Amino acid sequence: MSTLRGTLAGQLAALGFAETGRAQQLLAGLGPAADDAALLAALASAADPDLALAGLARMKPGPVLLAALRDDPGLRDRLCRVLGASAGLADHLARHPGDWQLLAGPGALRRPAEPEIRTGLLAAVGAAAGDPQPRASAAGPEVALRTAYRRGLLQLAARDLAGAEPLDAVMAELAALAGAALEAALAVARARLPAGAAPARLAVIAMGKSGGRELNYASDVDVIFVAEPAGRTPEDAALRTATQLARSVIRVCSESTPEGVLFPVDAGLRPEGRDGPLVRTLASHQAYYQRWAKTWEFQALLKARHAAGDAGLSRAYLAALTPLVWQAAQRDGFVADVRSMRRRVIGSLPAAAAGRELKLGPGGLRDIEFAVQLLQLVHGRA
Repeated sequence: MSTLRGTLAGQLAALGFAETGRAQQLLAGLGPAADDAALLAALASAADPDLALAGLARMKPGPVLLAALRDDPGLRDRLCRVLGASAGLADHLARHPGDWQLLAGPGALRRPAEPEIRTGLLAAVGAAAGDPQPRASAAGPEVALRTAYRRGLLQLAARDLAGAEPLDAVMAELAALAGAALEAALAVARARLPAGAAPARLAVIAMGKSGGRELNYASDVDVIFVAEPAGRTPEDAALRTATQLARSVIRVCSESTPEGVLFPVDAGLRPEGRDGPLVRTLASHQAYYQRWAKTWEFQALLKARHAAGDAGLSRAYLAALTPLVWQAAQRDGFVADVRSMRRRVIGSLPAAAAGRELKLGPGGLRDIEFAVQLLQLVHGRA
């Protein structure tokens, strides 16, 4: 950059920086690194160069990081891309500036297996992945969980923004991170049960984008809770315990901390929606879907899968309800029901915005989803 001094503002503008005066100040604060043309080029290649430079400055990079940025082109590219795309991850790196090391070296491009993700988030709250019912033991587990979760997001986003992962793999890993976070949140919930609480089995069923392994970075996480007594526990006592656990899981994920929130947990797809009990037994779920469920609820179950908790109970839930899903197409007025639901969704949008609504408007994502699910329900039973 020493050759650019006379026209630095113009050069920065040409590279895509919008706030050239502030950019010059931030670059000056980097000391000798301000003369690194490769670093400037990497910042300029970010989605938002100003955001990337501001994020790097907030990390207060010392000699070790600046030397690594000079010597490791992969790190330089990945870090600048993350800082220029996500204010949330830039905030994380400002709080934990040493986490840049997660993006350095060839290991930064390695895709973790789903069990590894689960083990890591459980370890963050002091729980053992091998326990049948992992229980947290760490102090301040919500903060530790959020920190570990964002480290996973940081590594994934870096690979994603570098073009090292296909879209379906990114969405699947986001869903795996969400499932592991739910498992860790359940471990925290178990540790907070009052002494003498009745034993209970609780399974968390992933629904929606999480269930379909098509989660995005800003999605809430849709779930359904199913419970059973453990041993000879009376059913009503087990349901009380399971409901305590479910409410605690939602709080652990949704409450604000110095490390922010994890994600909103939405249990609105459960039987009777928000008017129904948060947790039901397997028999209660079966009775509802056999007698009262609407067609759209069977559509939603197409994406149901185990997310956290008692895996055996999740398998029993899916084994009991999956046959009902494939019978939905035989219901009277099946196609009319699907079309009616779609009309209600469109009708709920403001008229001025309906044509521009990417998700819910005509020809949007929900239209595609409904068309695919209609075909699945008609032909899937074969």
